[in-house]
Amino acid sequence: MNPFSKLLKSRKFWLLILDTAVSIALWAVNRFSPGAETDVKFLIAAIQPVFVTIIGAIAYEDANALGA
Repeated sequence: MNPFSKLLKSRKFWLLILDTAVSIALWAVNRFSPGAETDVKFLIAAIQPVFVTIIGAIAYEDANALGA
């Protein structure tokens, strides 16, 4: 199977893309609404660990599936 095709089917890859899109959207809100800087920083700091945890859990599942 083509590595690029495998990447497009990867849950971890799409979560990374979603995380990046959300962070960029929040940055854009901050850029055009200067008073929202504290709120945007809080939201990004609150959302990042959730994405990292989900990606880590998927990687753990994948590793266990390969070992079985």
